[in-house]
Amino acid sequence: MLKQRVITALVLLPIALVGFFLLDGGLFALFIAAVVTLGAWEWARLAGFDGQGVRIAYGALVAALLFGLYQVPALALWVLSLGIIWWVAATFMVIGYPGSSRYWGSGAGKLLIGLLILLPAWQGLVLLKQWPLANGLILAVMVLVWGADIGAYFSGKRFGKRKLAPRVSPGKSWEGLIGGLLTSMLITVLVGFYRDWGLADFILAVAGAAVVVLLSVVGDLTESMFKRQSGIKDSSNLLPGHGGILDRIDSLTAAVPVFAALLWLAGWGAL
Repeated sequence: MLKQRVITALVLLPIALVGFFLLDGGLFALFIAAVVTLGAWEWARLAGFDGQGVRIAYGALVAALLFGLYQVPALALWVLSLGIIWWVAATFMVIGYPGSSRYWGSGAGKLLIGLLILLPAWQGLVLLKQWPLANGLILAVMVLVWGADIGAYFSGKRFGKRKLAPRVSPGKSWEGLIGGLLTSMLITVLVGFYRDWGLADFILAVAGAAVVVLLSVVGDLTESMFKRQSGIKDSSNLLPGHGGILDRIDSLTAAVPVFAALLWLAGWGAL
């Protein structure tokens, strides 16, 4: 298993680096759309549709919607707003699981939720790529999420006692959440010192980082919730040794639109 994971990572790493940081404009949007479309194919299975016909059709629908959004950039703010609304709602769904499943348990409801997860994630990355320090912004949100994951792993392993969401993901603890949150905030503070931010910028950045990380955890827990509801361990076997696309980007699907929305509110980019 370890050998398989390493080989897959060695193959995917250069593809991801080129796609995220060397492509621009339409090619970047197309690259992210390809990833999101594969995620949609996986999501249809989480929604209870095992047949390839339905899964391919859902992926094609998502691809068509992404093409439409690229042609009408004026919709970007609305897409981000829907994403934020969804992740707030998802927080309560995770907290209330399994009782909350009565609100989204139908196949159609799950497919609709897939759109609310995938479309804003694509839109957020496309916007970040268009704004000043484009690659730096994309790297920043990834480092926040990865840093939080690493901090949560080690603090949870060392101090974890109280379960965060035992009915959704028994392995996560409150201590891990706090450790991950503190790690991301420390990273933000270090960047602030390096870039010589003022006090107001420090406060806004640390608060923003906390919001992004907390909702990235919701993104992770949300996929876990749907997998648990469907009785599925991994979203697919597309990435040998790593599961599926969604298993690798679940936290980012929430973090990216939230990060982009916060930057927009701060006046970073123009929509």
